[in-house]
Amino acid sequence: MNHFHSPVPTFSLPKPIARLGDLAYNLWWSWQPEAVRLYRDIDPVLWERSSHNPVKFLQKVERKNLNAAAQDNHYLEEYHAVIAAFDRYINTDVTWARVQYADLIERPIAYFSTEFGLHEALPMYAGGLGVLSGDHLKEASDLGLPLVAVGFLYRQGYFRQRITEDGWQEAINENLNLAESAILPVLGADNQPVIVQVGMPDRSVHARLWRIQVGRVPLFLIDTDVAPNAAIDRELTTRLYYSDLERRLEQEIILGVGGVRALRALGYAPAVWHMNEGHSAFSSLERISELVAGGGTFEAALQKIRGGTIFTTHTPVPAGHDMFPVWMIEKYFSNYWPSLGIDRDQFMALAFQHESWGDVFSMSLLALRCASRCNGVSELHGQVSRKMFAHLWPDRPVEQVPIRSITNGVHLNTWMARRLGLLLDQYLDADWRSCIDDREMWDKVRDIPDEALWEVRQHLNRKLAAFVRERARLQWIRGGTHPVQIVAAGVLLDPYMLTIGFGRRFATYKRAALMLRDVNRLVRLLNNPARPVQFIFAGKAHPADDPGKRVIQDLYRFIKEANLGGRLVFIEDYDMNVARHMVQGVDVWLNTPRRPMEASGTSGEKAGLNGVLNFSVLDGWWREGYNGENGWAIGTDGVLSDAEEQDAADAESLYETLEDTIVPLYYDRDSRNDVPVGWLRMVKESIRTLAPMFSTSRMLKEYASDMYAPAARHEPAD
Repeated sequence: MNHFHSPVPTFSLPKPIARLGDLAYNLWWSWQPEAVRLYRDIDPVLWERSSHNPVKFLQKVERKNLNAAAQDNHYLEEYHAVIAAFDRYINTDVTWARVQYADLIERPIAYFSTEFGLHEALPMYAGGLGVLSGDHLKEASDLGLPLVAVGFLYRQGYFRQRITEDGWQEAINENLNLAESAILPVLGADNQPVIVQVGMPDRSVHARLWRIQVGRVPLFLIDTDVAPNAAIDRELTTRLYYSDLERRLEQEIILGVGGVRALRALGYAPAVWHMNEGHSAFSSLERISELVAGGGTFEAALQKIRGGTIFTTHTPVPAGHDMFPVWMIEKYFSNYWPSLGIDRDQFMALAFQHESWGDVFSMSLLALRCASRCNGVSELHGQVSRKMFAHLWPDRPVEQVPIRSITNGVHLNTWMARRLGLLLDQYLDADWRSCIDDREMWDKVRDIPDEALWEVRQHLNRKLAAFVRERARLQWIRGGTHPVQIVAAGVLLDPYMLTIGFGRRFATYKRAALMLRDVNRLVRLLNNPARPVQFIFAGKAHPADDPGKRVIQDLYRFIKEANLGGRLVFIEDYDMNVARHMVQGVDVWLNTPRRPMEASGTSGEKAGLNGVLNFSVLDGWWREGYNGENGWAIGTDGVLSDAEEQDAADAESLYETLEDTIVPLYYDRDSRNDVPVGWLRMVKESIRTLAPMFSTSRMLKEYASDMYAPAARHEPAD
């Protein structure tokens, strides 16, 4: 039985539309286009200025606008339809999970992640891992899976990005205003904040809990900015991913140990514990400690918790896995391992790894040893992970290492353009949104008239261009910006020109500047008078990643050159809002990672379901999704031993495919109606094949059948 509540603040709203306040505190609205329109239609300008945040919007909207909406019969009709849909969604007893796994509904799945990308109004994510976690929660809600999630309340979130005239990335930290967000305090039966404590070497750190409701799924956030913590501890959960190793270790202790204690304090007894990456691996130690305290032995406790534990790894290179020096682990856990009933050497053996720079404690090894089931996030990443961790199973061939793969997917209702969804309503089954992973159903996309599909695609092109130009205008109004930066920001963007998008984290392995290897060839592509091309770039480098920031700088300096005519664009401050416009509004999605370093990738999946054609290295998900008719491959399904040689080969493949195939196909129009028939054939194939295959609907059903259900029943793993 749970012993907490989270009171929802009230707004002074006209009675006919009073439930707009309740709706604002459940993120369900964020993946329901008609719910979004309820707020936007009251005051479109304020909606944009409020960063699409309904809580902030309702606090600031003028009463006259609310009154006008409450007296508008058409608005009220839409309002009642949305509220009725919300009530049905929340209160229904019939869900996919209840039908398929009725015996598992009563005990939840605990899902741990360091970041959750739910919406741009809640900037508590850095990139793909967080957005995947957010999509995971939304789909779990849609399917009715009994999920409860645990993460951090980042009061400064991820940084805002500004690009100087010289192209250098500046990081701006802004504090999240909790009073203007859908984050609610978690209170106990005594109406006081629920507090948990976690021991550090010389002190105890207190943490309070907050809640975000994501449809049917609660997300609990741990926050150390609370008395009586010292100032340094109050900042522990302030921002994502501290570069200082000791601070990062403290964060991961808070997430793992504190996360278990938080769920216990709230009355949860999960049947399954899912670690999304190794950051929360200390959660397994805390669960072992609970069993040992009850009179069990360490080995027995380890075997018991393993049965219900799942670990998903997202990192394809050893250096990307969190490791801490042994001396640091000893400092923080010397008082803890006695509670496990083991000594120092036994504790270190759980995750010991020798590196060239010293002996370390690996969080991924700890997670693997404490989980009965582990998966990578694409077929290729599964292969890479089996090789990486094969030493843990020396008696098995690499292909039999028990690490499987479940390829990442995206939440269709979050990422598909509303206008495209309306078009699909006309040609797919009436209930198509409830059977997204039904591949045969998507064959009906072929029946969509070319003219109708092209009209939607052009609408999305225009919408993206208007969005980019408006951001450039606001950048100019902000002041302190050189005119050439406004050109670089996209003020000259043409909605009727072939547009190629590149939006992702600017890590060096992503090779964002691959096309700059042949500048003359690029300029010819951009400035072809009959068949011009334009590129839109967006993305952030980690604040401590100077090589990544130099990639941005080199690219930005080139973008500013006058002979490019404004046809290379860099959008500042990449977030979910920018991503949504890009994956819906460009024509081609470019992805150039150095294979096999893209564990999965999901931005291209979002683009593909919107009819944007992928042009990517055969890495991650695209290696599985590419069929020769739904996009294009850069290079081959292989890796050269020399990185420079690989870059040269991939750049040549990129240019050759653009010049000989992509550009001609886009501009090859039917003489009667100016529609690119060949292009639209590929667009339909992209939607038909990628939308069901790379959806979170398919992904979560795989987790449920292959991981969650067997783990909840403690069935033997492979």
